[in-house]
Parts: sequence; C-alpha cells; structure tokens
Amino acid sequence: MAAATGMIMLAALAILTPSARGLDRADFPPVFLFGVATSAYQIEGAYLEDGKGLSNWDVFTHTPRRIKDGRNGDIADDHYHRYMEDVEIIHSLGVDSYRFSISWARILPRGQLGGVNSAGIAFYDRLITALLQKGIEPFVTLHHFDMPQELETRYGSWLGAGIREEFGYYADVCFKAFGDRVRFWTTFNEPNLFAKFAYMLGNYPPAHCSPPFGTCNSGNSRREPYVAAHNMLLSHAAAVENYKKNY
Repeated sequence: MAAATGMIMLAALAILTPSARGLDRADFPPVFLFGVATSAYQIEGAYLEDGKGLSNWDVFTHTPRRIKDGRNGDIADDHYHRYMEDVEIIHSLGVDSYRFSISWARILPRGQLGGVNSAGIAFYDRLITALLQKGIEPFVTLHHFDMPQELETRYGSWLGAGIREEFGYYADVCFKAFGDRVRFWTTFNEPNLFAKFAYMLGNYPPAHCSPPFGTCNSGNSRREPYVAAHNMLLSHAAAVENYKKNY
C-alpha cells in the first residue's frame, strides 16, 4: 500500500510540477525564444585587423598588473575569423536567438572624428546574415563595457558629457546599417555594474577609484559612479528616442 501511494504521489507531482519531470519546448509559449549570448571583446579577437582601432579593453589588458594572469583578448575565440563555425555551433544547439555585442572600436575606431570603418560594418553584416539564414534571431548590444580608447582618453570614458553625443552617433550608425534585419536592441549591458567596477572599485577601465574602495591612480569612488551612470542613462534615452522616431 505504501509503495502504491508513493507511486501515485510521484505521478501527481510530475503532472502538477513540470520541473519535477524536466522541461521541454512544449512547456513554453510558441513565441518563447531560447538563446545564447556573448560580448565582442570576449570572443572576437582580431584586435587590430581590418581598420579596427584600439579599444579601452585592448589597452587595459596590455597594461602590466591589470590582469592577474596577463592574458588578453587579442585572439580570444577568434570569432572574427571563425564566425561561420560559431553560427553552426549555435544552430546545432537548437536555440533560436543569439545576443552579441558590437565592438564600438571596430565600427568607429576614433569615434565621430575618424569616420565609419566599412570593414567593421561588413563583418557584422555577414554575421547577421548567417544567423538569419539559420533561423536565429539576432539581439544586438551596443555597449558591453568596451569603447574606442580615444574616447576614453578624451572624455574619461563616461565622465564627460561629450560621450553622450558620441554614443548617439554610434547608435545611429548601427541602426542605419543593421536596423533592416535587427529587431531587438540593447543599449547598455549592466550599466549599474559597469559604473561600480569601472568607477567605484577600479576593476574595469578606466580603473578609477579612491579609498576606502581601492587605490587607483585617479578617481572619486563616491562621485564618479553617479556621473557615469547619469551619462549612460541620458545616452540610452537619446538612442531610444532616435530609434522610435526614425527607425
């Protein structure tokens, strides 16, 4: 009797609690998207190829004692050269969406001053086309912690008000180039964490902090995270307004 009761309880639990029996696609709405995600600096490599400029992370990782084991993203996963293989791997997983970020320094090596790098546009064109041909929806992030080093030098990354215009121009270039095929955009990846790690703790470029949060060469941990967050929020708002109005 006890065994029979236990069997009944397990059967009821499996019916009432999908997690007890595992999940499959039938448990999700038809429009639900399964996906994978990456960021440009972590996978692309090709850090100075085809007109790409130096990014803040290129410089940061090449600075002694910034990275514990001294590694960098010069090659990374070599996605820039092997993206077709990566798309095949994504497709083999059975997912139907892929979130990736665009390297700002690959599109605009010097920001507005240097012009658009056509080779950078062409790379993301090829990637987006390859994804769509496999039925994979592209989700594009515009800023995943990296930017042209020249803009970090010029504005202190997100501390100077001028960075808002730079980001707005960059976003508009991307909307124009890819907006006919990309329906889903993210302006900033985790801006709250970026402000904390870049301007409070000094772990991310431009590595600003002050005691008691850390010992950096410059920075104000009580003020700068809020300045950076303020400029990112205004940049986000302007990009969204532009997209809704013009695209």
